[in-house]
Amino acid sequence: MIQSRCGIECSKCDYREQFYCKGCVNIENPFWGECTVKQCCETKELENCGHCQQFPCNTLHNFAYDKEQGDNGARIEQCRHWCGKESTESLK
Repeated sequence: MIQSRCGIECSKCDYREQFYCKGCVNIENPFWGECTVKQCCETKELENCGHCQQFPCNTLHNFAYDKEQGDNGARIEQCRHWCGKESTESLK
């Protein structure tokens, strides 16, 4: 089940209950404000970033590896999984 545009697994997010968040695919604006990743996917009419020709782009990469909110690339791998793409880990 796709929960976000960027690959965050909303069901595992600590903010889900705190802010009554339903996941960015189900809401107009995230509780934290504008999200460039969400806007980009929706402008391109993509279900999530994994469907983009530029995947993973710098915007998603920076978001995934952000020092405060990042997840060390787990959301990028989740997008790959949702789209049936091979993980970069298996290519090493």
